[in-house]
Amino acid sequence: MHCVDDSLFAYGGSPASGADVPGAGSLGVNTHASAPLAVRMRPRTLDELVGQEQLRAPGAPLRQLVEGDQSLSLLLWGPPGTGKTTIAAIVSGQTNRRFVEVSAVSAGVKEVRAAIDGARRELVATGRETVLFVDEVHRFSKAQQDALLPGVENRWVTLVAATTENPFFSVISPLLSRSLLLRLESLTDDDVRRVIDQALVDERGLAGEVDLDEDAAAHIVRLAGGDARRSLTYLEAAAAGARSTGDKTAKPVITLAVAETAVDVAAVRYDRQGDQHYDVISAFIKSIRGSDADAALHYLARMIEAGEDPRFIARRLVISASEDIGLADPNALPIAVAAAQAVQLIGMPEARINLAHATVALAVAPKSNAAYVGINEAQADVRAGKVGSVPPHLRDGHYAGAKKLGHAGGAAKPYVYAHDEPFGIAEQQYLPDVVAEAAYYRPTELGAEAAIKQRWERVRRIIRGQKG
Repeated sequence: MHCVDDSLFAYGGSPASGADVPGAGSLGVNTHASAPLAVRMRPRTLDELVGQEQLRAPGAPLRQLVEGDQSLSLLLWGPPGTGKTTIAAIVSGQTNRRFVEVSAVSAGVKEVRAAIDGARRELVATGRETVLFVDEVHRFSKAQQDALLPGVENRWVTLVAATTENPFFSVISPLLSRSLLLRLESLTDDDVRRVIDQALVDERGLAGEVDLDEDAAAHIVRLAGGDARRSLTYLEAAAAGARSTGDKTAKPVITLAVAETAVDVAAVRYDRQGDQHYDVISAFIKSIRGSDADAALHYLARMIEAGEDPRFIARRLVISASEDIGLADPNALPIAVAAAQAVQLIGMPEARINLAHATVALAVAPKSNAAYVGINEAQADVRAGKVGSVPPHLRDGHYAGAKKLGHAGGAAKPYVYAHDEPFGIAEQQYLPDVVAEAAYYRPTELGAEAAIKQRWERVRRIIRGQKG
């Protein structure tokens, strides 16, 4: 039932944290000097937690839960390394609750029920509540998630469930409705730098025994990609490298060369928060727009080698598929969306192949920005006050008195059901009067949009009662 998790966001804690509970999981162990740096530097309080200001603010539900010692189940949704497990441990440690950890990877219904039964017995015997932490709850089947409900409903446990996937798709509704959903954001580079700086000087960490050059720090931060656990893993490897290669009589220094060797990734000249970040992604998108697949792959490679967040790249591909290609190749958007989903499902380094697939497909596709131009012009009219009233025959008619108002089927100008008309197209006004003659969508003659252009021009004429 209890899994070993050497992640940063597991709590070392004191006996009050549940470390005195046999088999309480990884959160009560591995705090010794030889434990991994990421384990030793686990945050112990909300104030030590880096990032997630929206959850730690005065009066925020999480702070009320911890400081008010309330019984409330949590569902924590966010990327790896952002603090999900540590929040569970803080809820346990700072409120003197017993801590029990279950991994959805290895536990079944039997183990879940055993954990809840144990919590109920503890509550009856001693009055002490239990925090039940379920990692990767999205991996639980419906039956396994159902097994959690009695403990949550009766408050035999304070459930803290963690997931990296959208809980609205992966967690059953009864569990969602009985839990407070907290969304955790990826750490910023500044947040990760604070984690590294603290580990350099903290007695639990490197205790000031190693120095870190600025360019080496920037390299580690960049490669961490918003994951505090990963940054400390890289820092520890670099520190070991500095100790083994440096002057034995002087204080070890982590240089860029040492950091590169330690994590086996070359430092590409690329600043994720500076000009290079914007220049390279701009060149990447413009190369796709310009149909140069070779250039697009070059800039993609630069971003991958520099540790750019692959989700950021995938999001830009999804945007480009609609902004630059649109209906000239209707398959472009599904390809880009599939690549973005593959990045989430597979992760790096393999997801680089999916990104390359989408990049080439978008680069070689015919291009049209007609949809992009169309929405821009429509929004410009709306902002200019050209909104007008919805034509009466298009208004909602599903309530008493609607027809008397002339809505949806009034005698003055009835709504025409398009499916009853020749070709499924009715001559009828859809736009408000103020923009009745607007032509926002103007398809090109490129790729598949050429056929769409011919059809749309005929359809538009029929709708607007234009001859010819």
